[in-house]
Amino acid sequence: MPSLKIKGVTVDFPFTPYPCQTDYMSKVIECLQNKVNGVLESPTGTGKTLCLLCATLAWRQYFKDTISARKIAEKMGGAELFSDRPLSSWGTSATDGDSPMYYTDVPKIIYASRTHSQLTQVIGELRNTSYRPKVCVLGSREQLCINQEVMKQESNHVKVHMCRAKVSTRSCLFYNNVEEKSTDKEIINSILDVEDLVKAGNKQRVCPYYLSRSLKQQAEIIFMPYNYLLDPKSRRAHNIELQGAVVIFDEAHNVEKMCEESTSFDLTPYDLTSALQAVDKLLHEQVGDAGKEEDLSETSSSALKLDITSVAKIKQIIMDLEMNINTFEIPPNGQGITKPGSFIYELFQKAQVTFDTKTSVAETIDQITGYLSSQPGIFLNTSGLQKLGDIIQLVFVGEAAEASGVHLEKRTRQFKVHIHADTSSSRKKQNADVWAPASSKKQGNVLSYWCFSPGFSMQELVQQGVRSIILTSGTLSPLSSFTAEMQIPFPVSLENPHVIQRDQIFVSVIDKGPDGTLLSSAFDRRFLPANMASLGNTVVNLSRVVPDGLLVFFPSYPVMDKTLEFWRGNSLAERIENIKPMFVEPRGKATFTEVIDGYYERVNEPNGRGGSFFAVCRGKASEGLDFANSYGRGVVITGLPFPPRMDPRVTLKMQYLDEMSRKREAGVKYLSGQEWYRQQASRAVNQAIGRVIRHREDYGAIFLCDQRFKGTDVRAQLPSWVRPHVKLYDSFGCVVRDAAQFFRVAQKLRPPPEKKPAPLPASSSQCGGASSSGGGGGGSGAACSSQKAKMLDSHVPSLKRRRTEEAELGVGVARLCVQYEAELPTNQRRARGLLDALEHSDHTGHTQQDANTQERLEERPSNWTQASKRKIRLVQRPTAPEPPRSEVTGSWKGHDFLLELKRNLSQENFTQLMEALKTYKESDDLLDFLTKAAALLTPDPNTHRLLRGLYQAVRPHHKKRFHEQCVLLTGEGCGYKTEHSLSREQRRALTTHTDSEASSGLVEVAVGVPSSEKASGADKSKELSEPTVLMADMQKALGADKSKQLFSCLSAYRKNHHYDQMLSTVVSLLTERDEHLQLLKRLEVFIPACDRSRFREMTSSLTGGSQSHETQPSASSDEGKSQPKISSFFAGHS
Repeated sequence: MPSLKIKGVTVDFPFTPYPCQTDYMSKVIECLQNKVNGVLESPTGTGKTLCLLCATLAWRQYFKDTISARKIAEKMGGAELFSDRPLSSWGTSATDGDSPMYYTDVPKIIYASRTHSQLTQVIGELRNTSYRPKVCVLGSREQLCINQEVMKQESNHVKVHMCRAKVSTRSCLFYNNVEEKSTDKEIINSILDVEDLVKAGNKQRVCPYYLSRSLKQQAEIIFMPYNYLLDPKSRRAHNIELQGAVVIFDEAHNVEKMCEESTSFDLTPYDLTSALQAVDKLLHEQVGDAGKEEDLSETSSSALKLDITSVAKIKQIIMDLEMNINTFEIPPNGQGITKPGSFIYELFQKAQVTFDTKTSVAETIDQITGYLSSQPGIFLNTSGLQKLGDIIQLVFVGEAAEASGVHLEKRTRQFKVHIHADTSSSRKKQNADVWAPASSKKQGNVLSYWCFSPGFSMQELVQQGVRSIILTSGTLSPLSSFTAEMQIPFPVSLENPHVIQRDQIFVSVIDKGPDGTLLSSAFDRRFLPANMASLGNTVVNLSRVVPDGLLVFFPSYPVMDKTLEFWRGNSLAERIENIKPMFVEPRGKATFTEVIDGYYERVNEPNGRGGSFFAVCRGKASEGLDFANSYGRGVVITGLPFPPRMDPRVTLKMQYLDEMSRKREAGVKYLSGQEWYRQQASRAVNQAIGRVIRHREDYGAIFLCDQRFKGTDVRAQLPSWVRPHVKLYDSFGCVVRDAAQFFRVAQKLRPPPEKKPAPLPASSSQCGGASSSGGGGGGSGAACSSQKAKMLDSHVPSLKRRRTEEAELGVGVARLCVQYEAELPTNQRRARGLLDALEHSDHTGHTQQDANTQERLEERPSNWTQASKRKIRLVQRPTAPEPPRSEVTGSWKGHDFLLELKRNLSQENFTQLMEALKTYKESDDLLDFLTKAAALLTPDPNTHRLLRGLYQAVRPHHKKRFHEQCVLLTGEGCGYKTEHSLSREQRRALTTHTDSEASSGLVEVAVGVPSSEKASGADKSKELSEPTVLMADMQKALGADKSKQLFSCLSAYRKNHHYDQMLSTVVSLLTERDEHLQLLKRLEVFIPACDRSRFREMTSSLTGGSQSHETQPSASSDEGKSQPKISSFFAGHS
């Protein structure tokens, strides 16, 4: 592994680091050397975790070497080993000039992240380094306990008390082995995550929970969720020693919220009622025991070691507290009553809980809870009693000597007491329970004690004597407001750039939808039908442009639910579903995994167009999920996710910040309430944006669909690596154009890995083994890849038989015949060869599915497969004489032509030509097909006629170009005629309109010639009337008003050549309905040669068509000829 020197510390890194990684490690070491705090932002994909681990452990090793060097120097009595460097100076760069003399002075590293799953990823990164420190990961009993008797308990706190009881009586086999196994070298020297600990516990028959606590004593780096650090109760329970430690908060964008929640609580009437019921049960039991004097000494309640008076006091405390809370009359507006934070002590004092009595009260509650939890029989809810005990410990922190008024005022100034009516779901559940006692159904108030400063918890950590606190994440921007909230100094800060290039990210602000409606999620606009419809059309069009997976984030669940409901009622959801199947983030955790797995599977489908995932900012999908590569090619932000303004907690937070800002304490900076409010929205947006680029080879687009993103103050809150790439657009059409161009370039520079379907069942393995029957095994892989990831047809006999028959056909002629036959309308379908089918297809027909092929196969006799195989069996025959040149395009049809190819080509060349035909059918790329066919058929003059024979396989819109290329390659053409370029649809349309056009003179207007000069031949008439037919179709599809707007736009474009302005109008008119997309493609005939390639690229991106038109050699050969016809058409309509 490469080694590098950073600030005097040698760091072993798995590979040569990027400059941004070196900068990051330098900032980490600077924090550790100087004993200061740091806030470091580095985007996801820049190797943040790896840099953090390597830099921290390298510095710690250097610190340890310092002690060793000084011990050596002390033993040598001042003698020096090296003349150029005194031993006494070793390690000063690592220790900031300190002189530690004991190895116990080496700081421990406490590495905290949000969840255990994130910690597992961190531990995985640690294994990739050369460092092998002693490691410990802390978890809860819920995660680590392997005692089945304990784990079968429903309530978590019941598990805690049962575990404690078993430990105190040494009745847990696994706990009894902890002391012995905690010195096992295999366990001590292994890097174990939570899953590894559980596996080791089951294998060694030792308790993982207490084993981890034992390993903590000698661990050099301790991993834990960061609520273990921030929650004072958890910190005490796990006995976490912070003196001199280095504390790292990874994924720290949630630390602010966790700091406030860890010191806040809501005490509901339900909590107090359940606590009262639990104490009542114990009192009844004690009274019953007291009545049995003969058994009094051995009663079950005597094991509690509490007299009836102590239990009665707890009941009185609960009743007094409930009465004092409910005496407040809540105002009719329902906003509640707010008091200063110090009021909490006044409230508890009325219930006889003070600093003097808090210890005995808390211990008594703990004993009661433990006793009731351990009782067999009907489950008794003790959660309310447990919660009350935790609240007393949270409120009454410190000793009685610190209970002076000044001290309490200072301690609680970051808190507010808020009393409000109970409207929770638990309240509704109580009222619906007919068996609940009447006392529990009465209306009550909720006592809330809310912390409004994350700095309160951070200052507690500093007071514990930590060496450094490092906060790091991929999205901490804006840093200034984040550090202001923490209320501790951060001398070291970093906003790292990304490791990606400019061509890997596309960021656009979309302030208007395709129809020109302003997009906004503001309260007064979010539910307007016009706004929701325009947003839906925006997502529909972006779904066409963005490949693979598309993520759409809403500000909140109510906004998402109502918007999706509107889309479903107005066919917008159906249009999105037809392009990218929709998956919606559920509110609960139960079904989330199922939904996200379905989305991943859809994106992974080899022949699919991906999927769309709809989620909310601050939700599970926006916070911790990885949407790397094809899972997240585009992110749509549908609005700014401001916190709910009417929420009492949000309102009080803003009031608190405004109040603290006015006080202007020396050395302390507070945000204003409005600044905090905006910052919350920005940070949620930044977190959602971070889903799109996950590593240095990833690429993706970000679409900010709210007019407010055009404001400089809003854009300034975006991450530093995003801001330089933000583009503002005047029209939606330009966004589509540039986004399509971005993905074309990105896909060429970074081709996506080939999508592979899920492994097939053993019964379908014949897919690759029957290729010989079709003439060549080269296509077996393609045949397999076309199968669905989920083989549901294995359970349907008819479909199963079909798959077997297809496997037998392999990649031969019959297989291709079936594929192409399925594309034809039912009334035109008959047994044809591949090329004959291609001759009768048009440019828009190649996207149809072969869903009806199943019916055709089932209608055939059971011996059809064998008959078909005999019918198409190819044998060597003497070469037939070449038909006359004049008949070269008509003599060979379907199988006859394929037989001619088979006779004149080797097996390998025949298979390659069939694959080229199949590719052309799917991609519509004439240049690619012509190149491959020419390479096979032009070296030998005897096969030139076969190249010209392929003319019948070329689609109508390519006939002329193919004819011209054959002239260049073989010296002869293919007998091209004008009518060959007309599709079936165009022929039908011309037939319908010819008579009416002739009588009204529209043909003459379209072509700009008098009726006396009108072509007499039918072919000429059909060719020249195409613009008029298109305009008639436009009028029929769009209606009078919109078609008039379209004609005016095209006429203006002809005069001023403002392409972007024209494109914006055209896209807005012709993308509102999916069936209009074909009209958009046909509009190409009105686009001059200078803009035609750009127009083709844009339409191809919207419709999922080929991107290769711009490279076709004769693209401009006929463009100039068509322009006089188009010009005269607009001249007649202007």
